[in-house]
Amino acid sequence: MTHATHASRTTHESAARRGSDRTEASDATQDAHRAGPAGYRELHRRFAPVFAGIAEGALERDLHRQLPFEAVARLDDAGFGALRVPVEHGGAGASVETFARLLIDLAAADSNVAHLYRSHFGFCESLRWQDDGVRRDWYARVLSGQTVGNASTERGGNALGTLNTTLSRDADGWVLDGAKYYATGTIFATHTRVSAAVPGEAGRRFAVVPTAADGVRVSDDWDGFGQRLTGTGTATFSGVRVADADVFDRVPGTAEAVHEAAFFQLVLLAVLAGIARAARDDAAATVATRTRTFNTGSGLPFREDPLIQQLVGRIAAKAYAAEATVLAAARSLDRALAAEPDGPGEAPPEAHLAELEVEQAQVIVPELALGAAQQLFETVGASATSSAKGLDRHWRNAQTVATHNPIAFRARSVGDYFVNGTLPEGLNAIGEAPAASPAGGAPAGP
Repeated sequence: MTHATHASRTTHESAARRGSDRTEASDATQDAHRAGPAGYRELHRRFAPVFAGIAEGALERDLHRQLPFEAVARLDDAGFGALRVPVEHGGAGASVETFARLLIDLAAADSNVAHLYRSHFGFCESLRWQDDGVRRDWYARVLSGQTVGNASTERGGNALGTLNTTLSRDADGWVLDGAKYYATGTIFATHTRVSAAVPGEAGRRFAVVPTAADGVRVSDDWDGFGQRLTGTGTATFSGVRVADADVFDRVPGTAEAVHEAAFFQLVLLAVLAGIARAARDDAAATVATRTRTFNTGSGLPFREDPLIQQLVGRIAAKAYAAEATVLAAARSLDRALAAEPDGPGEAPPEAHLAELEVEQAQVIVPELALGAAQQLFETVGASATSSAKGLDRHWRNAQTVATHNPIAFRARSVGDYFVNGTLPEGLNAIGEAPAASPAGGAPAGP
């Protein structure tokens, strides 16, 4: 289904103007180690009512394909987008682990809403490596409620490692031209970060532009069967003016690049863990209220049937394992950020190890989330397939998120490290692969 450009424009323009399940003892222990930055307990109390309100409308939004503009506005007004802004700049200063826990909470309420913030938080992470003036400016914007979407991937026609979107200079400064797909979150955001090539230069840069700027067009034409409300559609840029201060360099292999790559994937894993939790909660609620049973069963109410209890227990275990894995990976990113690099701009060894932890999580967390969503249907039978109940959305959403980064490539990378000591290495940009060699082996490189 395709919507008009800037669907619900009134809500979108207002955004532009604005610019769990843990024990009390565990929470108290974690907060005690975070003097200054806000801990999970404090932030959970702040956002839990907002998450609950978002959860109430999640099913209806999915059934009727209603983009969650109102949900996003509530989160922006509550300061959700500033979670990772450092305390010294007026933000919550939440650790990566605390952020991941809150994102899991939000994803359990509505995985679409959690997912669409991925680009914004990724951009906020990149600010840590910018100069003081850029940090002050953008942290202030984020604290005021401004958010940043994503426009990186091109649908086709660009060679692997290159981009067709260009950032060129004329007498008046930078000009951005091109088209992107998978522009997740951009339709809800005040700005979007666009990856672009500078003609005559290797690599890429990022241009951050207002979504309401002349020459920017955002369409909700994403046609995936899951995560349908993330605004993951087309963004086009025609002669968009970009200020010097809003053009950012990106050098592969630096601390910024290594951290951000892992952080972006951690967000997807947190979304999957939230979906698994939602499947657990829906399974438990459905079984607890069911009065009908099968003539081939034990004759007991479902809530008392040991076999059904076992099924719910297995779903709960998958959700627990997914969340525990994600939080372990989040802690590795916190350790990497606290580590000292060997040289200016270099990624410390801890950053590469954190990336490997995230890659290992990417191999197993999708399997756990998909298993929980699939097993949900074993608990009550055919009635669970009613479209009105929307229980299928958990599987559809988990499957869609799981495809973002093919698991086979992540597993291969992990195996290569443990066998050969090879660190993960990403390519500059997604694109068309070079032709295969005549023998059908490895691609013939440029």
